[in-house]
Amino acid sequence: MRHALIPCLLLLSALLPMAGRATPAPTEPAIRVVLLGTAGGPVIRADRIGIGTLVLAGDQVLLFDAGRGVPTALRRVPMRPAAITTVFLTHLHSDHVVALPELHLFPWASEGRRTPLRVMGPTGTRAMMEHLQAAFAYDIHVRRDIDEHFPAAGIAVDATDIQPGVVHEANGVKVTAFLVDHSPIEPAFGYRIDYRGRSVVLSGDTRPSPNLVKFAKGADLLVHEVGRWKDDPGFEGDQDELLPNALTRRQMRVIAEHHTDPVEAGGVFEQAKPRLAVFSHYAMAGNDILSLVRRHYAGRVEVGQDGMVIDIGDEVRVRAPEAATGGG
Repeated sequence: MRHALIPCLLLLSALLPMAGRATPAPTEPAIRVVLLGTAGGPVIRADRIGIGTLVLAGDQVLLFDAGRGVPTALRRVPMRPAAITTVFLTHLHSDHVVALPELHLFPWASEGRRTPLRVMGPTGTRAMMEHLQAAFAYDIHVRRDIDEHFPAAGIAVDATDIQPGVVHEANGVKVTAFLVDHSPIEPAFGYRIDYRGRSVVLSGDTRPSPNLVKFAKGADLLVHEVGRWKDDPGFEGDQDELLPNALTRRQMRVIAEHHTDPVEAGGVFEQAKPRLAVFSHYAMAGNDILSLVRRHYAGRVEVGQDGMVIDIGDEVRVRAPEAATGGG
């Protein structure tokens, strides 16, 4: 626990505004959320990191989803990936788990991790992590048993197939998993994090979900995915026509049906009424998203950016990536 506390405190110190103003400094947030990556789908982009959300509460350093490039994004915060001891997965689509091999292997081989990596997720998580260890058995064997003799505990994995309910509780921090609707991908989870009277809800990938609304009502922060607008004229025409992104119109429509579009998201926010709603895991342009959300919702909404920091306390403060990372 002490190892998790040190990087958490260092991060809080590094990201808090500089002192020296005449007005009193803001109180330390109860929860800090860092959008490590906000890209949607199994895409490789030079300008965006895959989905990953860091939540810091008390001495807990928690990662939700591990999309492409998340370990690199952690370094930009800056935070050592070895500080991540617990990963929560919303579902097992590749764009949410592809960074797990890096998080498993590299902090052990380069940063001295000495404790098992905990991974919690839907049915199949444990089997996936067992196969991952088998895939890298040669590297693990050489570094653990023959060459460097890195500690065996640091490359162990504690993987759990979770069920809805409280899945993690430590030092006042509670993480609750709840079902969302990403069918035919089942089960798929959203998560609620509670600490010191403050709350964060992460939607995971989902269609509009009444169960999500139930868990998100009155939350301080709702981080919600968003897909393509289902009434987009781009869906019209020959369903088998190949689009510039190498998908057919039919495939694009199928993908959109698995997600919440901006108009639908506005309806979700209107029901849940969070203090702040933030979009992550998106591909549409931010202005297009917001214009559609406003059809149903007039509350506070932000389109997340990689590296954005959200501090949750008496106020909910949002800081752009440049302010959060010192420009890179």
